[in-house]
Amino acid sequence: MRKSLILFIFLAAIAVWCYGQTAADEIKLGDEAYAQLNDQQALTHYLEALKLEPNNYEALWKTSRAYVDIADVMPLPDKEAETKQAQMYIDATAYAKKAIAANPNDTWGHFQYAAAYGKRLLLLGNKEQVDGARPIKAEIEKAIELDPNNDLACHALGRWHRRIAEIGGAKRFFGSILYGSLPKGSFEESEKWMKKAIELNPNFVNHHFELGMTYKDMKKYDLAAEEFQKALDLPKTTSKDDLLKKEAAEELTALKKKSR
Repeated sequence: MRKSLILFIFLAAIAVWCYGQTAADEIKLGDEAYAQLNDQQALTHYLEALKLEPNNYEALWKTSRAYVDIADVMPLPDKEAETKQAQMYIDATAYAKKAIAANPNDTWGHFQYAAAYGKRLLLLGNKEQVDGARPIKAEIEKAIELDPNNDLACHALGRWHRRIAEIGGAKRFFGSILYGSLPKGSFEESEKWMKKAIELNPNFVNHHFELGMTYKDMKKYDLAAEEFQKALDLPKTTSKDDLLKKEAAEELTALKKKSR
């Protein structure tokens, strides 16, 4: 009897080992891959977690994040690649929406929905972008309401304000005629929220890069140059940082030429 019990436990342990991890195990493996900047491997694990638990909130929003991160850096040599990128943003938006349904009271689902939907809208026309501007802002603000220390949500709000502020007077006037009332944004609000993001996470490359872009729009070129240099000096923490550092170097070179 004792031998039979031991054999049963042994076989059960082998079955667990052979036939898969728990959802929590897969999420942990995904997080480890994400920390190693391997977004594709992270996505694989998060999707495996969702096979085991389709409504797992953490797996849902992290799947959305992985799709966005992969799409952001993928090469776009042809129309087929562009279509694939667009589909990734669509998938990311869908997973983030499911995450909000699974847990509407946590910051990351709302933030990830705004991030994914925003990237998707950038590939569409002006009318779709105008129609989506307010819902995106509402999701970002909800993410901040749920966690004021969410530096990525603060970053997103700063970027939202800059993109809206970049629509100048004439464009805003004719845009209102064509597409209806346009929301208002300001470079000052963009600066405020980007600085808040940096206060919360000073070593995040993209915070400094985007603050540099805001200062550039404000014609504060010395401050812009400082932020681009900081983006170059900081160590990589995400898979997108190589691309951001390349863009920061290009912006810095352009500013140096402008100052001659």
